[in-house]
Amino acid sequence: MTGPTGPDSARAHVEQLLGQLPHQDAIRPDGAQVSFGTAWQIRVFALAVAAHQNGHYTWQEFQQALIAAIGDWERAGTGEPWRYYDRWLEALETLLLRTGTLTPAQVDERTGTVLTTPRDMSHQRARREPVTVDPARN
Repeated sequence: MTGPTGPDSARAHVEQLLGQLPHQDAIRPDGAQVSFGTAWQIRVFALAVAAHQNGHYTWQEFQQALIAAIGDWERAGTGEPWRYYDRWLEALETLLLRTGTLTPAQVDERTGTVLTTPRDMSHQRARREPVTVDPARN
């Protein structure tokens, strides 16, 4: 799958993908605007877009998985507070498992790594320096 080139094309592509998601007011119980509150939310958002761009699933498949995750949360009625990116993460994990991109053991291993990484260890503290990508790494 070929993706957009350059920052302006990448941004336009991501905006187009987001425009295809269900309207947030229609799926948010409180109608509040969704935004990134923590670093992990930004990362899970980026992972979902990157996995799509790398051909692991179509954006329509992600839409359907997100709708299903939201529906599951609504039906569960556990009283758990609404957190949009928790549903986003559930949709991403479901698709990566369904497509065989990750195994359940790999998800557990990576989750364990994140949970045992000390807070503020390179991923919780806001960074003000520019983000760089090493082209030699995949």
